[in-house]
Amino acid sequence: MHLRLSLLRTNLNSSLFFLNFFPPRIRPLILPTVISSEFPVTLSKFLNFYSSLPLALDHSDYTSYSGFDPDSFFSSLLDYSVHKKHLNQIHAQLVVSGLVESGFLVTKFVNASWNLEEIGYARKVFDEFPEPSVFLWNAIIRGYSKHNLFGDAMEMYSRMQASGVSPDGFTLPCVLKACSGVPVLEVGQRVHGQVFRLGFESDVFVQNGLVALYAKCGRIEQARIVFEGLDDRNIISWTSIISGYAQNSQPIEALRIFWQMRQSNVKPDWIALVSVLRSYTDVEDLEQGKSIHGCVVKMGLEYELDLLISLTSMYAKCGQVMVARSFFDQTKIPNVMMWNAMISGYAKNGYANEAVGLFQEMIYKNVRTDSITVRLTILACAQVGSLELAEWMGDYINKTEYRNDVFVNTALIDMYAKCGTVDLAREVFDRTLDKDVVVWSAMIVGYGLHGRGRQAIDIFHAMKQAGVFPNDVTFVGLLTACNHSGLVEEGWKFFHSMKYYGIKARHQHYACVVDLLGRSGHLNEAYDFIMNMPIEPGVSVWGALLGACKIYRHVTLGEYAAEQLFSLDPYNTGHYVQLSNLYASCRLWDRVAKVRILMREKGLSKDLGYSLIEINGKLQAFRVGDKSHPRFKEISEELESLERRLKDAGFIPHLESVLHDLNQEEKEETLCNHSERLAIAYGLISTAPGTTLRITKNLRACINCHSATKLISKLENREIVVRDANRFHHFKNGVCSCGDYW
Repeated sequence: MHLRLSLLRTNLNSSLFFLNFFPPRIRPLILPTVISSEFPVTLSKFLNFYSSLPLALDHSDYTSYSGFDPDSFFSSLLDYSVHKKHLNQIHAQLVVSGLVESGFLVTKFVNASWNLEEIGYARKVFDEFPEPSVFLWNAIIRGYSKHNLFGDAMEMYSRMQASGVSPDGFTLPCVLKACSGVPVLEVGQRVHGQVFRLGFESDVFVQNGLVALYAKCGRIEQARIVFEGLDDRNIISWTSIISGYAQNSQPIEALRIFWQMRQSNVKPDWIALVSVLRSYTDVEDLEQGKSIHGCVVKMGLEYELDLLISLTSMYAKCGQVMVARSFFDQTKIPNVMMWNAMISGYAKNGYANEAVGLFQEMIYKNVRTDSITVRLTILACAQVGSLELAEWMGDYINKTEYRNDVFVNTALIDMYAKCGTVDLAREVFDRTLDKDVVVWSAMIVGYGLHGRGRQAIDIFHAMKQAGVFPNDVTFVGLLTACNHSGLVEEGWKFFHSMKYYGIKARHQHYACVVDLLGRSGHLNEAYDFIMNMPIEPGVSVWGALLGACKIYRHVTLGEYAAEQLFSLDPYNTGHYVQLSNLYASCRLWDRVAKVRILMREKGLSKDLGYSLIEINGKLQAFRVGDKSHPRFKEISEELESLERRLKDAGFIPHLESVLHDLNQEEKEETLCNHSERLAIAYGLISTAPGTTLRITKNLRACINCHSATKLISKLENREIVVRDANRFHHFKNGVCSCGDYW
């Protein structure tokens, strides 16, 4: 085996480094210029190689001077080393003098190499030492564990035992950290057995390592048992168990133990506070989170990066996006976790455009993203609903290492489906390798969103043939697809097949079935189904029944469903609007007035309907009767032209879609000024003939606009894609993809 020694040209600085430490009577060894000199490890050959050097090679030369201690001398040199060239010079001196056989100095050298991130150098020097002591084994294991090279740490621990060296109280915490980092529970449990055999069951540092191990491996109950067995708990003990509960989605228990810690007069450190803030974030208790924020400031920890990230996440998740942004802005160089916290805050609080803008800023500043960053931005793109933006995001991912990331591809499938192009979603699905149940379910949900029930069912059968077991989300997608396609029998069969897969139906499944039965006109069956549910019907179930009653004008049953909704969710405006619309469709104007009075008494107001249309990558918004647009005159002229052409083609307005007591002329004028009609007119005057129009509407499309849009698509020879509150409608050649079933 040969050792390659690469020494840089000696300069004045490197010479002064040694001169500062040598005693006055000892002349330092200034190595000559050697470029990549190769020599055997054998000491005698090495000595011959350096026989011409001015310093004698006898170890006794170092000890012949009164009071000179080579261990202290070289230990000090290593402590002051700041560059690899210093390590090179010290290593050469140790080899030349024979001190390379000193276990103490080699251990110090390995530690110094770790401190300078010279991982390979540390391992090389370790491997050259013939019989490492426990201290040297500890140094190499601790270094690997400290630098998150957990596999190497575990390998060295295995070699240590094979060599007959018994671990001590400093070895085991590092090994347990490595087991936690991988994580490998089975290996950690074997180490736990050694802890007992070696008598370290009372060592608090070793026991803290066991608490962290079990917590990170998801065995929080076992972590708690170890914690409760500790007689002398330190701050690390408390922090480990609090962090364990927080990381295992048990925030209430984490906060309870934090309270116990405070009762024990143990002062929290910043690591404990990070977990506490995370727990308050999970339970969305902003007031208590603010009290911890005050504690952070009092302890002078407000500039600790991990705490800034936690504070950003907490305020963002609790809706205080501007406060979160202030923490983000005061961070000089935000790391990727801070960027992720802010992007997540924007994306999950209705600031999708800001989330995408922040991601684009990351790219501009060459900040390295991770899989979480990309997935959060994809979520934001799906919320924006812009196909052009979605395609930009897809192109970006195709150029990165995330192209084959199964989690990213799952998010892409969802994004493309929500941006109106299920075909692009299918392309991502087809290229994804090793599809898991989440990927299959995302594709099924995507087809359901677009009313392609048969394709969703085909994907489900292909999924079973691939040996992938469905989950509850899979069946939500299937039931939604059947619901949006009028496949009543198929949906009924899928619902009852869930039990064969061991899947317990949730409220969402029951709501899908009620919607499926109700929209197909089986209102009595839907009611009986609700009455026989094994769980208490929730808002989504009664809401589905009320929606069906509006379609079929079943006032009595609709009123009963509304009463349940008002009891369960009394301040949800949508329930009152649904009941009002039911009355209006039946021309019960006095009852419409009563509902509106009730809404005013509760301080509720109806959400205004709007439609968005994407033109050249920009979204334009329109409301009912909106006259504020700069091109309103052109839009109005286009609307009048469309109305004439619709009437000439035999279109008859569906006047019952008007929810106010107006005369016929006023009703017709109101209908043609609905927001989606304004958006369509703007799209027609702003794009070339044949261009697909893509519109997003915040409410469910009315029957009149749905019928008119079908005919407009034929008259204009355009495809018009409309995403309403429930699903997508693809209008082409006078036909809608929903088959008039929505």
